[in-house]
Amino acid sequence: MAEKRDYYEVLGLQKGATDDEIKKAYRKKAREYHPDMHPDNPDAYVEKMQEVNEAYEVLSNPEKKSRYDQFGHAGVDPSYGGGGAGGFGGMGGFADMTDIFENLFGGFGFTSGGSSRSNANAPRRGSDIQEAVSISFMEACEGVKKELRINRMSTCEACKGTGADGSSTTEVCPDCKGRGTIRTTSQNSIFGGMVTSTKTCPHCSGKGKIIKNPCQKCRGVGRLRVQKTVSVDIPAGIDDRQTIRLSGQGDCGVNGGPSGDLLINVTVKSHSIFKREGFDIHCDIPVTYMEAVLGAEITVPTIDGDVKYNISEGTQTGTVFRLKGKGVKKINRTERGNQYVTIYVEVPKNLTKKQKDLLREFEASLSDKNYTKRQSFFEKLKKRFEK
Repeated sequence: MAEKRDYYEVLGLQKGATDDEIKKAYRKKAREYHPDMHPDNPDAYVEKMQEVNEAYEVLSNPEKKSRYDQFGHAGVDPSYGGGGAGGFGGMGGFADMTDIFENLFGGFGFTSGGSSRSNANAPRRGSDIQEAVSISFMEACEGVKKELRINRMSTCEACKGTGADGSSTTEVCPDCKGRGTIRTTSQNSIFGGMVTSTKTCPHCSGKGKIIKNPCQKCRGVGRLRVQKTVSVDIPAGIDDRQTIRLSGQGDCGVNGGPSGDLLINVTVKSHSIFKREGFDIHCDIPVTYMEAVLGAEITVPTIDGDVKYNISEGTQTGTVFRLKGKGVKKINRTERGNQYVTIYVEVPKNLTKKQKDLLREFEASLSDKNYTKRQSFFEKLKKRFEK
């Protein structure tokens, strides 16, 4: 007999987990391993799903959980010699696991047949697909049109999505009656009773129908992966890491279902001068010592072009002024953010002897009243020492 895994380990729990934790863990594992969540290879997950079901059936029952916590598998499984009449033979409701799925997943689209759809031939929506596009800072501010090459599932033109070649007809699968899945019941299981499971119909491979002469182009699938060029209008004001959704540009649907969407993830490159915060733009402007002292008209770059601005006499480093309405346009609106400009006074370097002498002469002509911040600082310092 193969060694069984610990039931708590199967559900990803620690011993002593609460009823609520057990139920949540089971729902998570059931979604992860249920064969209907893996239509490409459902049979590979049947054994995992059975293991999860077995663990939940024990741990969700207070009496069986108590025996399992004391004696391990021997306390609940008669094949280990310790289960007796209280083992899995008395499970009752577990004989048909679809009842559990109806209770747990009724709101998630699972049906009593254990399938995420009651009819394999029912219309199904195509999958969403994702693409990435990188644009410059200015393109994000002004808006831009981009051409993207995408790969998507498209309806086969040769068979119009039927999967059949020419005049070939299709018929309902006689084994699964068009459901795409079949239910099997096994006896003398490890549970000591009957177990009902659902798996993909091997006759029709889950399609619910039999195509006598499959389309040679798509091999009976009805869809093909193709390349397509899509034109994308990226709106002015788009920001880094935002997503644009193009409805109906994803994979085509199945059995006449609607197409999925195309999700375009936008990356905005940084700018050498501007920085963005929301819809506002920030930039730093260096000015000379004389411009700061005497005041001056300076040139300020904006996303709309250069503008002139007059800084006042005695402007200090760190002074911030606002250019109203010079920020980024708000998406699909007429309003715009603002631009905030921070002034930095650049102290001259590499002076000649003559320049230094002139500065010293200039400095000697000044008094404390010319330095308001310096004067205020020393007055506060003086009062501190006086106290």
